[in-house]
Amino acid sequence: MRRSSYPDQEVSSINWQAFKLILPYLFEYKKRIAFAMSCLVLTKIASVYLPFILKDIVDTLDANNASDASALLIVPLGLVAAYGLVRLSIVVFAEIRDTLFGRVTERAIRRIGLKVFRHLHSLDLDFHLNRQTGGLSRDIDRGTSGINFLMRFMVFNIVPTLLEIVMVISILFVKYGIWYAVITLFSIITYIAYSVFATELRTRYVRAANIADSSSNTRAIDSLLNYETASEMLPC
Repeated sequence: MRRSSYPDQEVSSINWQAFKLILPYLFEYKKRIAFAMSCLVLTKIASVYLPFILKDIVDTLDANNASDASALLIVPLGLVAAYGLVRLSIVVFAEIRDTLFGRVTERAIRRIGLKVFRHLHSLDLDFHLNRQTGGLSRDIDRGTSGINFLMRFMVFNIVPTLLEIVMVISILFVKYGIWYAVITLFSIITYIAYSVFATELRTRYVRAANIADSSSNTRAIDSLLNYETASEMLPC
């Protein structure tokens, strides 16, 4: 079993270029992405509006504000039904979003995986003589699963979260004044900065774990591929 002549490159921070490489595969399905994003926006709007329905339910339960007994019964029940419909819409829109986006991610994973496979066959003889079959297959599996995460992270986390932050801060500003909005915005910025710092810090450990995992898989697979040589080297 030979060791690869291609040294591992140290990566001490997040590789933001990966996002740029995946974007073209998203733009190929603009209609599906637009529809999925529309469902996502509706989900966020429903999520933000949900606490106001709860507020109205609590307010209508105040007997002093009710004009008669029928209003005290009908209005809360109507609001509870509205609350249930909003909760149902959140689930429905989320399922539609995942259904639409699933085809996009699977096609992107297939195309990128095929591109990697063709690239491996185009490499020189030195690479194949020093192959690390087990580690290479593990790296490919890890990369394709990471594509799914990155695509969903870009579409379903970054943009929707920013939209939700804008809506919540706007509501706090209108309802409670500027200081509530400023404090909330400062807390969010602090949390984002800490999250980025922690992610950058643990990237080296994650990469070290991936390298160790690939190395162990390489030795296991290569020992099976070279059974006769390995059996002679093992003690009886």
